[in-house]
Amino acid sequence: MKKNRVLYIAIPILFILAGLVFYEYGYLRIKTEEAVIREEQESKAKTLEKYLSVIAERPDLEKRLAALKEQRKSENAKMVEGETFSLAAAALQDMVKSIIVSRNGVISSERMGKEEEFTPGPPDPPRDGLPKQKGERTSLPGKEKKEEKKRFRIVQVSFDFTAPDIGVLRDIVFFIETKTPYLVIKELDARVRNFRDPRELMVRLDVTALYGGR
Repeated sequence: MKKNRVLYIAIPILFILAGLVFYEYGYLRIKTEEAVIREEQESKAKTLEKYLSVIAERPDLEKRLAALKEQRKSENAKMVEGETFSLAAAALQDMVKSIIVSRNGVISSERMGKEEEFTPGPPDPPRDGLPKQKGERTSLPGKEKKEEKKRFRIVQVSFDFTAPDIGVLRDIVFFIETKTPYLVIKELDARVRNFRDPRELMVRLDVTALYGGR
């Protein structure tokens, strides 16, 4: 009788323990693995959605890139080209020389100017209400400039020539200032060669342009 009673008690307990073991190591583990798989699927779905979004934006990005390339090409066309500064100066010299000669100007001398740096953008703010001194660098305390502005260089050439009359000089000035790349007349000095016959002019002309470098 005692053995039967023990069995009646032990068997339900064994079933309960087996159920707990199955729940702990079977059901809960399966649920955990299922949750992990669901998270991986959601993560992959989000990644795929991002890729699809980027692919959908590709045509617009290509159009913007093409527009930026055209803009850069247009900006570069405004500056003189050359592998080096000397070659750019020589190219500018040839441009201006061809304009003068094509309008019947007679060149007596031509020179290249010194190289100068030009940094686009607004000037640095004054220091404590005082103007910035020549050669002084302005920076905020404890802060360095994160990026340097792109530096351009100024190319300058000078010519001494004779113009047959004021109309020829006018045409030379017009062709220089309407040419691409952009040319700027920095200085112009014209004098009558013979006051008894005030037609022929002796001209000194300084022309500048921008060089972006290579």
